[in-house]
Amino acid sequence: MNSVHRSVLFSGVDRYAALVLFVVSTAVLSRLLTPSEFGVFAVVNALTAIVAAAFQEFGGANYLIQKHELSRGTIRTAFTVILGVSLAVALILLASADVVSQLFGQDSLRRGIQVSTLNLLLLPVSGTLIALFRRDMQFGTLAICNLASNMTVALVSIGLAVLNFSYMAPIWGGVAGSIVLTATLLGSYRDFGVLRPSLSEYRDVLRFGLYSSGVSVINIFYNLAPQLFLAKILDFAAVGLYSRAINLTQVFDRLVTQVLNPVIMPAIVTRRATGVDLKGVYLDAVQMLSAVQWPFLTFVAIMAKPIVLIWLGQAWLEVVPLVRILCLANLALFAACLTYPVFLAVGGVRDALVSSFISLPPSLLALLGASFFGVEAVAACALLTLPFQAAVAIYYLSRHLALRPREFGRAVLKSGVVTMATASGVAACAVLIETGILNFFVGLLSAFVVAAFCWGWGLIVTRHPLLQHLRQAAAGLVEMAPRLRPSRSVL
Repeated sequence: MNSVHRSVLFSGVDRYAALVLFVVSTAVLSRLLTPSEFGVFAVVNALTAIVAAAFQEFGGANYLIQKHELSRGTIRTAFTVILGVSLAVALILLASADVVSQLFGQDSLRRGIQVSTLNLLLLPVSGTLIALFRRDMQFGTLAICNLASNMTVALVSIGLAVLNFSYMAPIWGGVAGSIVLTATLLGSYRDFGVLRPSLSEYRDVLRFGLYSSGVSVINIFYNLAPQLFLAKILDFAAVGLYSRAINLTQVFDRLVTQVLNPVIMPAIVTRRATGVDLKGVYLDAVQMLSAVQWPFLTFVAIMAKPIVLIWLGQAWLEVVPLVRILCLANLALFAACLTYPVFLAVGGVRDALVSSFISLPPSLLALLGASFFGVEAVAACALLTLPFQAAVAIYYLSRHLALRPREFGRAVLKSGVVTMATASGVAACAVLIETGILNFFVGLLSAFVVAAFCWGWGLIVTRHPLLQHLRQAAAGLVEMAPRLRPSRSVL
């Protein structure tokens, strides 16, 4: 098992543990908070996420990871820049809390924003240390730190919700998780010298940050804009419904994409430095991702009703059509997690920003117009905007990789066949549920088993390249198994 496979394994342990906690805490909080209360939390979370993205790229993870030669001066400068910007942004956010609450006509936002700014003060330390651990492929340490943080978020959020803290429960839970994450990272790294202030290389940090932060802000703002539009034009219950639909749709990201994301950037940068042809690497990755993402999203779209009933409860059934629409729209984003890392590796961060400015402003206008027609119209709008965004990004990326449309189509053809095979089996189970032959729980479990069988059959019939990677991963786990067994002392 090479370093990349080992990193993916540790990253998977980290993300899957977080997913279990997310599923459990979401199920509990959905029964303790109303859609309106969750909507207030979602808007506060959206606002702080956009603000955090504005400064995180000034010396953040992407800058430290892509840097070929990383000196202590570079690390200290990156930390100092992000610390200074975060302090300034936190003060601005605190000062504007009243204005924002008046803009949305919801006084509860003010208190939520004020508490959430505490996360911004901790982010420079945790963000810098996470980047250093990722650069060194120390994902085992990161997994332990993240597990402690995620457990804190879940326990504090649920505990405070039981005590009737309403929308503030998950907000305080997030703050508690940030404190634990920062403390455990500091305890693991211990070299506090890298956190000493310095501005020796500030020009390089700012030069990279101007482009990188632009890409990050506009993309995050687009992802969170529907919630802000709905809060302003409709009500916070609509925000809560849409946010829950997004959470369910993004389970694939938590299962797969977020496992790979921490590894993709350093792995691609390393391969680029060794002279490997990135077009081949990109097309191989596209084949793997589409063979997993497309069947998964198709499964969620077909089985949305039983999933919502079992996970969120009867009160959230209105999210079912939203989930189905968003799953179909997100099929276009199967290669999204590769786009920015490849742009960075080929020195095309400027093109990444240009492609975002071309595709996202029209998409935002479309979302704004759809908001006046209801939450389902906003979800349906994604059926047009997401494929458009993917096409623009792939076009600009193809110029750097000399990638032809025929090559791209050939890379995803087998994945399309695998998806259709999986969908046919799941659809049969959905019919049995709707006719009452199977109840929701048994039907969902049966659909999962049938989907796994049809997916595997599709991979075998098409001789999909993913099969070889699965065999290698299994061999690596078998190889590691003896090392993981506790040693027995001989008396």
